[in-house]
Amino acid sequence: MNATEIDHAKLLIPVDGVETACAFYRDALGFGIEGMERYESGEKPFFSVRLAPGAVLHLEPKESFEDPGDGYDHLAVRVDDTIEGIETALDAAGVEIERRLTSPVGATGVAPAVYVLDPFGYRIELKAERE
Repeated sequence: MNATEIDHAKLLIPVDGVETACAFYRDALGFGIEGMERYESGEKPFFSVRLAPGAVLHLEPKESFEDPGDGYDHLAVRVDDTIEGIETALDAAGVEIERRLTSPVGATGVAPAVYVLDPFGYRIELKAERE
């Protein structure tokens, strides 16, 4: 087995959380939303957040959604910016930073990161790729 990258992750959200998800991931964090037409037409049960050219986050609204609680820690996303740039963008969008780390270890090494919670309780790590 010779994996190259993570292609996608899928998270469940409440059925009434679609607009809230778009407001957070698209409007506050600046990620693209894809597949909304196919989701709204019932062709597929989820829509996607484009995190990077080769990575998406599928969001599936489910009646059975429960707060992730201790069953989930975080999803890390590398961001082509400095930690100061990330913090400035979050502040401008009104997104509260849950915590800051100066040297978390990840797949590409050590880099500063901030953690935010999405509206459904999922923790997202935004890891700076630039110093």
